[in-house]
Amino acid sequence: MESVLSKYENQITIFADYLEEFPDTDELVWILGKQHLLKTEKSKLLSDISARLWFTYRRKFSPIGGTGPSSDAGWGCMLRCGQMMLAQALICRHLGRDWNWEKQKEQPKEYQRILQCFLDRKDCCYSIHQMAQMGVGEGKSIGEWFGPNTVAQVLKKLALFDEWNSLAVYVSMDNTVVIEDIKKMCCVLPSSADTVGESTPSTLNASNQSRGTFDCCPAWKPLLLIVPLRLGINQINPVYVDAFKECFKMPQSLGALGGKPNNAYYFIGFLGDELIFLDPHTTQTFVNTEENGTVDDQTFHCLQSPQRMNILNLDPSVALGFFCKEEKDFDNWCSLVQKEILKENLRMFELVQKHPSHWPPFVPPAKPEVTTSGAEFIDSTEQLEESDLEEDFEILSV
Repeated sequence: MESVLSKYENQITIFADYLEEFPDTDELVWILGKQHLLKTEKSKLLSDISARLWFTYRRKFSPIGGTGPSSDAGWGCMLRCGQMMLAQALICRHLGRDWNWEKQKEQPKEYQRILQCFLDRKDCCYSIHQMAQMGVGEGKSIGEWFGPNTVAQVLKKLALFDEWNSLAVYVSMDNTVVIEDIKKMCCVLPSSADTVGESTPSTLNASNQSRGTFDCCPAWKPLLLIVPLRLGINQINPVYVDAFKECFKMPQSLGALGGKPNNAYYFIGFLGDELIFLDPHTTQTFVNTEENGTVDDQTFHCLQSPQRMNILNLDPSVALGFFCKEEKDFDNWCSLVQKEILKENLRMFELVQKHPSHWPPFVPPAKPEVTTSGAEFIDSTEQLEESDLEEDFEILSV
C-alpha cells in the first residue's frame, strides 16, 4: 500500500505543461468572484487557481484519537474540501481576495498562521483530527465519509474555539437564509463599549436594501455563510444551473462543496457549463512546522492542471460558501441574491428578512463552557448543543 500511495505524492507540474488544456475560446472563466478572459489571461488565471490552499489526503500523521487512522485516504475528501473552503475565507479575511501566492516567495506572517490552522496535528484548530472527532457529535464515526452538510456543521462548531480568526459561521436551514438571524449573530458591540442600556442593533429591512442604505451595527464579526442544498433527487435539476453558476460570480463567493457519491471536490469556478475544481484525492506525506516555526507550503498549492466536470454530472447534494468580511459585503450579497437568485420561478434557496415564526427561536452559537483547551476540547463534544440538521436535505424539485 505504501508504494501505491507514494507514487501519487507531490504530483506537481509547471504551468507550461497545461496551458493548452483549457480550450481556445473567447469565453470568460469565473474563479471565486473574479473573471478571467481565457484567450488572453491564461497565466493570470492559472496563477489565481494555484494561489488557493489545496488540502489533500495525507498519511503518516499521528493516529486520530491516539489509536485511530494515521491517514485519511479513502474517507477524508469532504473534510479536506471543507478545509479548503474555510482556508479561502481566512485568506480573504486576513490577506484579501486579490492576494496571490508565488512559489518560494516569502509570504506574510498571516499566511503562515492560516496554514498552521490546518496542519494534521491534534492541536491545530481545523486539523483532520479535530474535524473527524467533532464529526462524532454529528453521528459520523472516525473514518466515515462526510456529506456537505455534516462538514458545514463541524466547521460551525470548531469556529467557536478559534479566537484568532473570530468568524461567525452561519449554516442555513431548510434552504432558507434569514437576514435577521445573521445580523443578530454578526453585529457585536466593541469590547470597549458601554453596553448598559444598549439594545440589539436594528436589522436590515427590504426597503433599505433597495435604496442602498443600511442600519449599521457597531461592529461586524466576519461571516462565513454556508448554504447546504439538494438540487434534485439523483442528479442536479437543469433548472438550477444558471443560478448555481451565478454564485461563483459574486465577490463574496467561496465556491461550493460537492462532487459525486463518496467523491468530494472543492468547486471554485466555471467555464461555460463546466465546473472547475480542486481535487483532494492525492495522498501526500504529513507536513509539520520546521524549526523556525514556518511550514514548507510547496505541497499545499496545486500546480497541476485544474480539473473540470460538466455541471449536470454534479451530485445534487452541495453546499455553497460565501464570505462577508464587513456588513456592507453581506448587504451587497443580499442584493445580488435578490437580483440573480430569487428572480427564478423555482428558487435554489430563499432569502427572508425575518426569522420564520414556526421555527424555534434563533440563539447565536456560543463557545461551550469546557475546562479543557486545544485538542482536548474534542473530548467534550457531548456538551455541545445537538444539531437537529441531518444530511438529508429538503428535496427542492422532483
